[in-house]
Amino acid sequence: MLDIKWIRENPEKFDAAMQKRSSSFKASDLLILDEEKRKKITLIQELQTKRNKFAQEIAVAKKSGQDASAMVEESKKVNQELAAAENDFSVDEKLNELLATIPNVPHDSVPVGSDENENVEIEKFGEPKKFSFTPKAHDEIGEGLGMLDFEQSALMSGARFSTLSGGLAQLERALSNFMLDVALENNYREVSPPNLVKSDAMRFSGQLPKFAEEAFSTSDGYWLIPTSEVSLVNLVAKKTLPESELPLRFTAYTPCFRREAGSAGKDTKGLIRQHQFKKVELVSITAAEDSEAEHERMTNVSCEILRRLELPFRKILLCSGDMGFCAQKTYDLEVWLPSQNKYREISSCSNCGDFQARRASIKYKTKEGKTHFAHTLNGSALAVGRTLLAILENYQNEDGSVTVPEVLVRYLGFKSINR
Repeated sequence: MLDIKWIRENPEKFDAAMQKRSSSFKASDLLILDEEKRKKITLIQELQTKRNKFAQEIAVAKKSGQDASAMVEESKKVNQELAAAENDFSVDEKLNELLATIPNVPHDSVPVGSDENENVEIEKFGEPKKFSFTPKAHDEIGEGLGMLDFEQSALMSGARFSTLSGGLAQLERALSNFMLDVALENNYREVSPPNLVKSDAMRFSGQLPKFAEEAFSTSDGYWLIPTSEVSLVNLVAKKTLPESELPLRFTAYTPCFRREAGSAGKDTKGLIRQHQFKKVELVSITAAEDSEAEHERMTNVSCEILRRLELPFRKILLCSGDMGFCAQKTYDLEVWLPSQNKYREISSCSNCGDFQARRASIKYKTKEGKTHFAHTLNGSALAVGRTLLAILENYQNEDGSVTVPEVLVRYLGFKSINR
């Protein structure tokens, strides 16, 4: 959530930022409500002053034996007006509802653009393998091994679900352990958080109201997490942390649940867009001046995982129109998929600034005693299913088997996956 005071003092900057994000929000719409709210606050203060003055005058009149009935009646009217003003939250609610739907302001270093075609490639790692045969898609490889099932999964759960078995189920488990180990090497604290959360937790992390249609909810008011970022950010919601404890770094391996409502017709085959998938997430809570360096550090952890797996990938800086709702700056990592002859997203690492912290009231206190909103960051390290499919495609052999990346052999105890 953005600071209304900043918008009030910088309406032109706000409008320019929203234009960069291809958003139609205008400062004037917010400032009308803000002015109403400030007028109401002034009215309440004036009525409180009148009430206190009447109380003093009535006490003096009664003490001196004067008739205070007229003042008592006037005092009652003031108290009624004050109660009505104090209990009218309509303007506050309208302003908060509007602020909750406004995206974050892009960082100055973010390129201006409207969609993914205007993202900027920062660097590439590794060279795509040249095959002596026509490489197959991951779903064909998995089904050929008899270890990736879509048909029975659809029967029990519907479209966009799958079942891994045998060597591929073991590979998924090995990948999650490997990713967590790399996170732990980089001083992240492993967490096993709730996968069901309340609406406030979703709001605090920026998932509601914006992404309500993308999320799964239960009949009794819980939400299935679309990412463990939700749970990890809420570990420090409504807390004021000593600056000396920052940065806090959390990692978690959890299932994630998404409706993929906005992706109808996209990636309907295979593992790229599933309603249920698993992911290792990184979340950092930092002081304001440290978040940019932490963003680079976090992204490097995700890069390190791909480098050790020896998967070709590239690092992309997202343009203003392609960033997520909460982000002020985002790097995407895209892995090479031979069957598609292109790079596809496998990780997204974002600096949210104080955007989530304002929603969740996450603060820190300096040694001088000053209190500030913290900065929050999140990143995938990595999406496990997408990493698995990248291994299937990049490590496939002509006979249908899949070579296990060297770094994973110690987790699995075998060097290839065969039917």
